Amino acid sequence: MNEANAGVIVAASHLGKAIAGRQILQDVSASVTAGSVVGVLGKNGAGKTTLLEILLGFSPASSGTSQVWGHDSFTLPASIKGRIGYVPQQDDLVALLTGAQQLALTASLYRAWDAALIEHLVKEWEVPLDRRISVLSGGERQKLSMLLALGHRPELLVLDEPLASLDPIARRAFLRRLLDITADQTRAVIFSSHIVSDLERVANEIWIVREGTMVWQGELDALKESVVRLHVHAKERLPARIDVPNALFESVAGNSATISVRGWRAEDADALRERLGADIQIEALDLEDIFVELNR
Repeated sequence: MNEANAGVIVAASHLGKAIAGRQILQDVSASVTAGSVVGVLGKNGAGKTTLLEILLGFSPASSGTSQVWGHDSFTLPASIKGRIGYVPQQDDLVALLTGAQQLALTASLYRAWDAALIEHLVKEWEVPLDRRISVLSGGERQKLSMLLALGHRPELLVLDEPLASLDPIARRAFLRRLLDITADQTRAVIFSSHIVSDLERVANEIWIVREGTMVWQGELDALKESVVRLHVHAKERLPARIDVPNALFESVAGNSATISVRGWRAEDADALRERLGADIQIEALDLEDIFVELNR
């Protein structure tokens, strides 16, 4: 069974990227299946944009392989490119055109363009099409860029920090649209953002990139179960080091300790209580807290 038949849209294996002797990505493997909304998290300079550019074929990998629907990313045929929508971090709109002219130009490049959808979104998002792009605000340009990416109803939509200039109401409207896109389970979204709450609202899978490596790839629910914060309260003074396996952060003060742990299992709690003679409370973390813990 090939990857397309198995529902795999994007497959990357052991990707590496070096520029001028500097390693940007190292041994990154990941996959995207139909119906997925993948949220990509990482600090500035972690390698998120470079990873997206390699997956889409804008930049060659230094090592490893990357495929989209079974085709090598760097040599994608036009038929595959036509199934992808992309909103870059910095838009490439033509400043002298009006929004309407830019939409018409982009629509002319596709056999199938959903004019009714675009008309609906223009009204819903209040996009001014009669003004030149050069005078639009950052948020208006972002909305226009998203229209260009959505008009041909892509099967793979890749978004690199698309919502930074949008107000909360506009962001929520766009996030609802993302959920609509993947509702039929045949399409997928890869969504990079620093607004962690937005990713938590729509993503069912999370990639966390740290210093060029993938430190998590998997379901959001599994991530939340894996990374927890322990609050330890003992009757006697605790040792300076508690040495909990897979600890990300540990702070001990007298009879109390706070420990963040990755790879936590519920059965570990009883063994730790017995070893320390302590009461242990397990705090579930939201995605933002988990991201902070994994980047300490």
